[in-house]
Amino acid sequence: QAAWCELPSRVLLVLTSQRGVQVRPGGDWGVPRGVGPSPWVTQTCSLPAHSVFARGIAAAGGRFICVGTSSGAVLVFDIPPKGTNVTLSEVLEQHRDPITDIAAEQGQAPDGAGDLVTADDSGTLCLWSTEEEFTLLGKIPGSGSTCSSVTLWNGIVAAGYGNGQIRLWEAGSGRIRAQVSAHARWIYALDLAPLTGKLLSGAEDSFVHVWKLSRNPDTDDIEIQHCHAECVTDTQVCGARFCDPTGDTFAVTGYDLSEILCY
Repeated sequence: QAAWCELPSRVLLVLTSQRGVQVRPGGDWGVPRGVGPSPWVTQTCSLPAHSVFARGIAAAGGRFICVGTSSGAVLVFDIPPKGTNVTLSEVLEQHRDPITDIAAEQGQAPDGAGDLVTADDSGTLCLWSTEEEFTLLGKIPGSGSTCSSVTLWNGIVAAGYGNGQIRLWEAGSGRIRAQVSAHARWIYALDLAPLTGKLLSGAEDSFVHVWKLSRNPDTDDIEIQHCHAECVTDTQVCGARFCDPTGDTFAVTGYDLSEILCY
């Protein structure tokens, strides 16, 4: 897996594999024009014992990058404002199953709500606060279906599952607020447009859906509205992302597909 991690002081590309975790500089910072990508790697961290692979990447707390592993441990890397001295500062051990995805708050979290969520192969979600130190705020038990993808926006946790459902949870209390049978097969991708609250879901059933998340100003209830459906003919969708923070465009790809389709 690969992901861009935006921190206040720098943008980094994080790569995970069976060998470990690599952190590379984003863009051409410090590299003369025409020379090409920066050749250095800040650090390659070997995986802990009993871990076969790393999966799930998110920037958190303004200075940390979190990476999940197949053993259920979440590695927390302390990123300096400059230089290559990346250190493993903490290991979060609350999951018993392989980590599938990690997401950080992309909006304005309500008071007392977690700003980081981790998901695993059993469907269990852990809600964390990263303000002073990483603190477990709550754990949402799994219900027999893998949580394959998760996002976090304005205190709302949106999770996609192997049974095709999307469930919305409160990041503060861990209460479920909505459940939608969104797809007929395994959901492989969720993405969020932080400026509008649009949610994108893509699944093995060849469909991509656009939803709108919101809070009712009178009741504070979490609401989800279906906005659009797109069928990618004869394609098991395995990747879907918005191309802008307002969610006006999105890109999709699938298994055995050598193209990226833009809508």
